[in-house]
Amino acid sequence: MKDMIIFMGDNVFCPVTYSLSLIGGKWKLPIIWVLSQCGTLRFNELKKKTVGITNMMLTSSLKELEQDGLIERVQYNVMPPHVEYSLAEAGRKLLPVLDELAKWGAELAQEKMD
Repeated sequence: MKDMIIFMGDNVFCPVTYSLSLIGGKWKLPIIWVLSQCGTLRFNELKKKTVGITNMMLTSSLKELEQDGLIERVQYNVMPPHVEYSLAEAGRKLLPVLDELAKWGAELAQEKMD
């Protein structure tokens, strides 16, 4: 790990910057969190559980998350047609990292209150 480049410049790959680009933005982590807690959801169910998100932002975020391989989208060709979203393997691999980040944040918040 010490041999990794720890900055991002022109034509330089930084794994941290790349990782953050995949989950950056206001809504991607909440969507990932909801799917981790609820499993497979349809669009409207996901929208209800992601409080405050608009249809346009949900659609946009889901497309980006799917393109980046963090979620899976399954379309059922039945009447009426419907689509379900769930975490892909790459999205599930992110969950332990988010758990550690939450612990770190809780520790810092507790230190500030003490």
